[in-house]
Amino acid sequence: MHSSSTLLQYIADTWAAFGGLMSAALRILVIVGAAWLTIVVTQRGIRAVRLRIASRLDDPEAVKRAETLGRAARYVAAVGISMIAGMLVLSELGVSVAPLLGAAGVVGLAIGFGAQSLVKDYFTGCFLLLENQLRQGDVVRLGEHSGLVEEVTLRYVRLRDYDGNVHFVPNGQITTVVNMSRGHAHAVIDVGVGYGEDLAHAMQVMRDTASRMRAEPAFARTILEPLEVAGVERWDASAVIQRARFRVMPLEQWTVRREYLLRLHRAFLESGIDIPYPQLTVHAARPAPT
Repeated sequence: MHSSSTLLQYIADTWAAFGGLMSAALRILVIVGAAWLTIVVTQRGIRAVRLRIASRLDDPEAVKRAETLGRAARYVAAVGISMIAGMLVLSELGVSVAPLLGAAGVVGLAIGFGAQSLVKDYFTGCFLLLENQLRQGDVVRLGEHSGLVEEVTLRYVRLRDYDGNVHFVPNGQITTVVNMSRGHAHAVIDVGVGYGEDLAHAMQVMRDTASRMRAEPAFARTILEPLEVAGVERWDASAVIQRARFRVMPLEQWTVRREYLLRLHRAFLESGIDIPYPQLTVHAARPAPT
C-alpha cells in the first residue's frame, strides 16, 4: 500500500513537472513569436514612415538621408526588441535577471576598457548619420578606401570600389570623409599641347568642343555650366599643360571627362594642334681637337 502511494506521488510529481515545462515552453514560444511579430511590425512601420517622408521631399539628397536613417532605425529597433525578449526568456527559464543586470554593469565596465574601439565605432556611426556626412549611394573616400557606399550601419560602412572589391570600414577608423556626390561636381581636365603651338587657339578649340558637347541632349542636363578654362597650369618636359573644368551633376564627372577628352583628341587632330609625347634628343659629342 505504501509503495502504491509512493508511485502515485511520483507520477503526480512527474506530471506536474512535465506540465510546468510545457507551460514554460509555451510561454517562451509566445515571447519569441511576439518579439518576432513586434520586430516585423516595427520595421514595416519605420519603412512606411520613411516612404511617407521621402514622398514629400523634392531633394534627392534628403531622400537618401531618410533612407539611411530609416535603415539605422530598423537595426536599432530589432536589437532592442531582441534584447528584451532574451531577458524575458531567461526569466522563464528560472534565471534571475536582476543579478545579471547588476553583473552586466561591472562586466560592461570591464569590457568597455577592452572594447573602446567598438564603442567608438557606434558613437562615430551615430554622428555620421546625424550630421549627414554620407549616405547609401554616395561615392566617398574614407582614408585610403574609396568607392560606392552600399551600406551604412552604426558599426561600419561598406564600400565597393571600381574593381568590384568590397571594403568594410569600421566607423571608429573614419577621421575624414571626402564625399564626391553632393550638390555638384567638377570634371577637372588637364590638356597638354606642344610648346610650338598657339595656346590661345588651343584654348578656343577646347571651348568650341565643350560647347558642341554641352548642346547635345545626352549632356544638356549633365553639364551645368560652360567649360571654365583656367589657363596654363604648368610646363612639363614635352608639353604645356592647360587646365579646365566642367561643373556637372554629382557622379557624372568621370563620364563627362572621358567623353570630352575623346572629342578633344579628335578636334586637335582636325585643327592640326600638336598632341605631344615624351621625346629624347641625342646630341653627338664633337671629337676633341688634335
